[in-house]
Amino acid sequence: MKKKHEAEFKASLVLEAIQEQRSINQIASEYGVHPNLLTRWKTDVIRCMPQFFVRDVGTMEKQRQVYEKKIEELYTQIGKLTTELEWLKKKSKR
Repeated sequence: MKKKHEAEFKASLVLEAIQEQRSINQIASEYGVHPNLLTRWKTDVIRCMPQFFVRDVGTMEKQRQVYEKKIEELYTQIGKLTTELEWLKKKSKR
């Protein structure tokens, strides 16, 4: 079974790994995580880091609108499927 780690825990370990005062193996051993996992977290953070410096509000607004439209479409589909299910239940009882 996979162990779930809190975001704060991951962030503190990655920050420590980025500072490079101790090796990945030392940090991983101290906190009981596999070194490969810590390396993956560090790589993910470094890869995504440029996004924190982007201030393109237009792009963020477009993403929000796409997200909201998708949610609306999904709720519509849920409604249709619920209606169909209820209809089928009624038909199968006859």
